[in-house]
Amino acid sequence: MVESRIAPRYRVNKRATINHGGDKYPCTVRDISSTGAALELSDSAALLRNVKAFTLLIPEDRLKLSCRVVWQRDYRMGVTFV
Repeated sequence: MVESRIAPRYRVNKRATINHGGDKYPCTVRDISSTGAALELSDSAALLRNVKAFTLLIPEDRLKLSCRVVWQRDYRMGVTFV
């Protein structure tokens, strides 16, 4: 398999929050790069199945990132940073 990502990804286990329209949903960042991330969604965040964009808050790193959804399967989601 040929790796086609622009930036290397790093495995992490960081608590984060998806902010969409003022509603907040907990999630976990499973891997991250300078261009995107893979998220594991909580039960409540799984309601975001049709959402295409949101803000990701990672308090540990003091990050507030605008995201666009690239893929979603079950309780996992891949995003690119806008």
